[in-house]
Amino acid sequence: MFQLFLGFLLFIFGIFLKLTKEQGFAKSTRFWWMFVLIGILSMVAQIFIMKQKGEL
Repeated sequence: MFQLFLGFLLFIFGIFLKLTKEQGFAKSTRFWWMFVLIGILSMVAQIFIMKQKGEL
């Protein structure tokens, strides 16, 4: 369950990087897609693992 939460946070942070106009995040905005992709893959993998174990 914790991995689902972390994947969701990475996904939300990636969206935040895409939409933010803050000066402090200016150098990191080009990595927004990486955080979104890692978040989605992490959530999908954890759901797959939970389904295989029968916990879902």
